[in-house]
Amino acid sequence: MENMTYKNAGVDVEEGQRAVQLMKNHVKSTFNKNVLEDIGGFGGLFALDLKDIKEPILVSGTDGVGTKLKLAFLLDQHDTIGQDCVAMCVNDILCQGAKPLFFLDYIATGRLKAEKVADIVKGIAEGCKMAGCALIGGETAEMPGFYQDGEYDVAGFSVGLVDKSKVITGKEIQAGDVIIGIPSSGLHSNGFSLVRKVFLEGDKFSLNAPIEELGSTLGEALIIPTKIYVKAVTEVLKSIEVKGIAHITGGGFYENVPRILPEEVDAHIQLDSWQIPQIFKMIQTVGNIQEEEMYKTFNMGIGMMLVVQEKDVETTLTILQEAGENPYKIGEIRAGNKQVVLCRE
Repeated sequence: MENMTYKNAGVDVEEGQRAVQLMKNHVKSTFNKNVLEDIGGFGGLFALDLKDIKEPILVSGTDGVGTKLKLAFLLDQHDTIGQDCVAMCVNDILCQGAKPLFFLDYIATGRLKAEKVADIVKGIAEGCKMAGCALIGGETAEMPGFYQDGEYDVAGFSVGLVDKSKVITGKEIQAGDVIIGIPSSGLHSNGFSLVRKVFLEGDKFSLNAPIEELGSTLGEALIIPTKIYVKAVTEVLKSIEVKGIAHITGGGFYENVPRILPEEVDAHIQLDSWQIPQIFKMIQTVGNIQEEEMYKTFNMGIGMMLVVQEKDVETTLTILQEAGENPYKIGEIRAGNKQVVLCRE
C-alpha cells in the first residue's frame, strides 16, 4: 500500500515554496522605509510615521474581486486581477481621507500553480505601487476539492492613516455644494454576474472577437483593471476641503452616493455631463436593460465622486487634471432627503 502524503492528498508544499520564490521580487518592489523586512516572523511589520499627525486614526478596508474572476479564468489572464483587489480596498479607505500604508492579500485555489499565483501577486504589487502602499504579507492556500481545477479566489485588506481632524465623513455636505466625477477605467470590479448573463450566456459573444465600437475585443474591454485614485485625490486633499468622497462600486450610484449624504440633502446628477464609455452602452443595448437598472449596477464611467464647495470647483478640477485625470462637474447638492436624483436639464 502506498504511503499517504500531503502531496497525494492534493497539497503540493514544494509548488507553494516555488510560488513564494517567483513572487518575492514583486512583493519587495512595494517596500518602503517603513517596512521592517529584516525582522522575520509570522506577521508583517510596519513602522508608523506620525510626523505632523496630532491624533492618528487608522482606517481599514477589505474586499475581493467578485465574479470578475470568472472572466480571468475564461481569458486565462491573471496579471491584472490583483490590481482590482488592491483598488477595491484602497479606494474605499481613501473615501475617509486616509493614505494607504500597507496591504495584505489572500489567494485560495484548488491546485496551486506557481506561475499563476506569481502573476496574481504581480498585479497586486503593481496596484500597491500605484496606491503608494507596501505589500507586507499574504497567504496562499491550496484547497483541493474546494475549488474547481484552475479556479481561485482573491481577497485583500488594507490599512491607512489619517489625522482625526481630517477624517472625511460627509456630515458637512450642504445644499449648494458641487459634485465632481473622476472617470473610471471601465467596469472596474462590479456587475459581472449581469455582464456574463448579457454576453456569455448561450454563447452570444466571443471574448476574443474584435468589436469595432469598443476598439478592442470584448474580453479586453471587460478585463481592464480598476483604476486606483489614491495619488490624484491625495493631491486634492493637500489644498482643498473635500466634504465627501464616494467610491462607485457595487450598487452603482443609488447605493454608494447616499452613504456620504446627510439626511437633509439630495445629490442631483446631471446625466449629460460626462462621456459614458461605449462598453456600458453596449451592455444596456444587448441586455435590453433599463437606464435606472444600469445606474443601480454599474459605475457608468464615473469611478469616484468628490463633493466640494462651489468656490473650490475650478481649483479641484485643475489639480485633478494636473494629476492626469479628466474630471467632470457632474452635479450638485440640493435640499432633500438623502436621495440620488438623476436628471437631464
